Amino acid sequence: MGAWQIAQLNVGHVLYPVEDPRMAGFTDRLDEINALADAAPGFVWRLQSDSGNATDILVSDDPSFLVNMSVWENVEDLFRFVYRTAHQGVMAGRRQWFARPDGPYQVLWWVPAGHRPTAEEALERLKLLEREGPSPFAFTFKKAFPPPGEAGTEPAGRPSDLEPDPWCVGWQ
Repeated sequence: MGAWQIAQLNVGHVLYPVEDPRMAGFTDRLDEINALADAAPGFVWRLQSDSGNATDILVSDDPSFLVNMSVWENVEDLFRFVYRTAHQGVMAGRRQWFARPDGPYQVLWWVPAGHRPTAEEALERLKLLEREGPSPFAFTFKKAFPPPGEAGTEPAGRPSDLEPDPWCVGWQ
């Protein structure tokens, strides 16, 4: 295990309440897709409640706003899971269940190995991506950045609007 792992957040507004029969194509596959993630190479952790998924974790006053967050050993393993497994089939049908986003709906960022990001931390990274575009602090698969310190990529400082991360000694 390396010193850094990749965290990801994806968000969406469901078109119907989660228990609505029109959401069944999504909700009926949650256990299958979560089990697939849990067994995937490079998987480390995912946000979940006692239900085994994150659909009942509210991070805002809007009950239609769902989050999914996980940590992986590296970007390549996460990419393979997202786009090269049965997960891709669920993504292909997402317009049946989720409103079209009007901004970034996914963000990646490096965390020290063993760190479990909070939803608040993840949402701040998504806001940073929306505001400033891809950077070593918040990026996408299309414009990914290597772990801090790799190949001379250590960021010189943190964006001023993010609180210093005490666990990211090299970023302060």
